[in-house]
Amino acid sequence: MHGALRDPQLDMAKQKRFAHLYELTKAEAEEYARDMAMEATLLVKLFPHLSDSFDRDELPISFLLKVGSERADKPKATPKPKPKSVRKRK
Repeated sequence: MHGALRDPQLDMAKQKRFAHLYELTKAEAEEYARDMAMEATLLVKLFPHLSDSFDRDELPISFLLKVGSERADKPKATPKPKPKSVRKRK
């Protein structure tokens, strides 16, 4: 019922007003996620036995589906064309 009483123009004004805060928060969250990933990588390098401490078959299905969909969405790397020699350009 509260959704019907809301003014859409007021919501748009709030979104515009706080857009910069949203962008700052988003950038901070992305940096935090990168830091956590780097820390996990460093921990595995420092303690190699940690990489063997889990079984990939025991990972949650939701995690496996998300990883699989991200891999499918990632574009394949295409080789860059080699620069042509001066003779071939002419």
